[in-house]
Amino acid sequence: MKITNKRAGYEYTLEPERIEAGVVLSGGEAKAVRTGHVDLNRAVAKVVDDEIFLINANIPVLGAKNYTSTRMRKLLMHRREIVSISTKMKQFKLTLVPVSMYNKGRLIKVGLALGKSKHKFEKKEVIKRKDIEREINRELKIIRSG
Repeated sequence: MKITNKRAGYEYTLEPERIEAGVVLSGGEAKAVRTGHVDLNRAVAKVVDDEIFLINANIPVLGAKNYTSTRMRKLLMHRREIVSISTKMKQFKLTLVPVSMYNKGRLIKVGLALGKSKHKFEKKEVIKRKDIEREINRELKIIRSG
């Protein structure tokens, strides 16, 4: 099962390089991820004391008492990877964004990408460009079929 963060490309200009990290989950959370009940739209990864945490990822667990579905979850990476990511983040003022969550065998992985936050006018420009492309494709379909 692969869950993608569709808002990541809209909210951030992402670098093409992707980083893979493991996630520390409880049993109910792992089951929820395998069935596809994950929301990564508002999620962000942050470096705290030389460790990376996934913040604001919504993984609801059925029948759990006293459980917060958006709690911080630790991401598993090698120390040298964490150091290189944190230096890039500080140098270029980038954000670490979870792009996808998937299972690799029985392990659950998170695909991360470094990205710079877009301004409002950039987001509007992207929407405008997509609308124009959609109109052109619609016109071409009419010409071809007619």
